[in-house]
Amino acid sequence: MIRNFNEVLKQVKENDIKTVAVAVAQDEPVLEAIKAAHQNEIANAILVGNEEEIKNIAKKIDLKLDDIEIIHEADTRKAAIKAVECVSSGKADMVMKGLVDTATFLRAVLNKEIGLRTGKLMSHVAVFEIPKFDRLIFVTDAAFNMYPELKEKIDIVNNAVTAAHAVGIETPKVAPICAVEVVNPNMPATLDAAALSQMNARGQIKGCIIDGPLATDNALSEEAAKHKKISSPVAGKADILLMPNIEAGNVMYKTLTYTADCKNGGLLVGAAAPVIVTSRADTYETKLNSIALAALVAELMKK
Repeated sequence: MIRNFNEVLKQVKENDIKTVAVAVAQDEPVLEAIKAAHQNEIANAILVGNEEEIKNIAKKIDLKLDDIEIIHEADTRKAAIKAVECVSSGKADMVMKGLVDTATFLRAVLNKEIGLRTGKLMSHVAVFEIPKFDRLIFVTDAAFNMYPELKEKIDIVNNAVTAAHAVGIETPKVAPICAVEVVNPNMPATLDAAALSQMNARGQIKGCIIDGPLATDNALSEEAAKHKKISSPVAGKADILLMPNIEAGNVMYKTLTYTADCKNGGLLVGAAAPVIVTSRADTYETKLNSIALAALVAELMKK
């Protein structure tokens, strides 16, 4: 099982090298990550966007373009579509957002003709390496689905489980996070958590262990779970934190990012190929980690 991002990067190098298509690639932080990915044999790249601007940035950051394909397209919308088409046509294994707004990028991803639709729900999976933990922690969904109901949460769990399997966690432990660890009819998230747990116990959701509702403390801390007399295969040992809504997920994501000394990466799962949607505020290291995670998910999807 992979326990940190150094091991993620090491595992990627043991697989066949993947290719990432970058939509509107004339973005310095993104090209910094592409440079590192290329130099460290994490991924090859196809850069789609304004060729002159890409070359100017590449010169500035000393990115060698000899082995990197550039597809010139000055129009942002068309560049996003061409990058996605590189994946749907088999030229690339994953697609990454560059200097383009998220809505335009996702419209290309979901394009009916050349997009990456599967009929399944797409969801964001964030992965954190936190110093006090001996494992990676997955947080979902912090960026894409706003107020998922039970049906959507099933897909969100399955997407996160796919990402966890990609990093070698054979049976990830999923904690549906709520404000309390008991079922309360007045708190819909606890009802969803109980339903997900029962569906998992009956084999309707496979490849993981789900138990909840659990509060964040007893999902992550065995001591807290013991103190509250919670007996559970997930309590204190959770790999995946299923957040009840986007507010909770976003707060968790940004709190970990800005207050804890941790590393992270993330991607959208549920499309026909991994989709990397990083924020302008994300560090180059986060972007590189996201490319590496996407490469592992792409490897799993090819099997």
